Amino acid sequence: MKILVIGGTRFFGKPMVRELLYAGHDVTVATRGLRTVPYNGKLDSVIIDKTDPLSVSSAFAGKYYDVIIDKVAYSSNDVKSLVENAAFGRYIQMSSCSVYQTVHAAIKEEEFDASGYELKWIDRPEDYSEGKRQAECAALKLLGPERCLFVRYPVVVGENDYTGRLQFYVDHIINDQPMNVDNIDAQIPFIHEREAGLFIAHLASSNYSGAVNGSSHGTISPRELIDHIENTTHHKAIIDAGGDPAPYNGIYGVQSFCTEKAGKTGFVFSNVYEWIYNLLDFYCYS
Repeated sequence: MKILVIGGTRFFGKPMVRELLYAGHDVTVATRGLRTVPYNGKLDSVIIDKTDPLSVSSAFAGKYYDVIIDKVAYSSNDVKSLVENAAFGRYIQMSSCSVYQTVHAAIKEEEFDASGYELKWIDRPEDYSEGKRQAECAALKLLGPERCLFVRYPVVVGENDYTGRLQFYVDHIINDQPMNVDNIDAQIPFIHEREAGLFIAHLASSNYSGAVNGSSHGTISPRELIDHIENTTHHKAIIDAGGDPAPYNGIYGVQSFCTEKAGKTGFVFSNVYEWIYNLLDFYCYS
């Protein structure tokens, strides 16, 4: 298949694109031109300004893609600029579990239905969650439900995580810096960057539509993360309300996501405890 990837040069875009190439797809990666496209093999690349309809239409004039994988859909206008100016079949949007408006265990996909949400044509807002909701709404409005698949992930982490969220905990503990952790016993869901990339690549060859959650099985608390870092580094965390606000603050109780629908596609997620401590060690020793 001919697959266009919007984004894809860093973080879980890397294992995703590599898996698409390994599967024999004809892949084009569209970027802003700020990074080298880091792949070998049969792959095309193009530079676009995704927010500029003229840039998009010029880049893809006369071209058709079986699938677009859009990793940088942060608002309704982001989606509009792309889908109205490219020719394609299916559209896979990298959405987020932040679209859900309640926190509890085993959240199911139907708990946010973009078809029943008010669409607003907006640029990227400060509210990341609302931007993602509007991105889903725009795709449904412009393409219809049969052509859209929304992949919703919780916190994605890994060795190539440019957000530095787990690194924050390691650095603050090693350097004896106070940090404000307001939810030390909350149960938080994660997914490793490799599985995040492989799952989207897996879905590219499917005919699934709608929304699908992807997440490692199980959850883990900030306390468990901190305990492991303390034991590994032999430094004691300084937890103080006046310290630097820690990543994942604001998540309380137990939050997890049902992945039964993902399992029906034939994909199997790992358990978070199979890899999270090795990842923390990577940060501790890097």
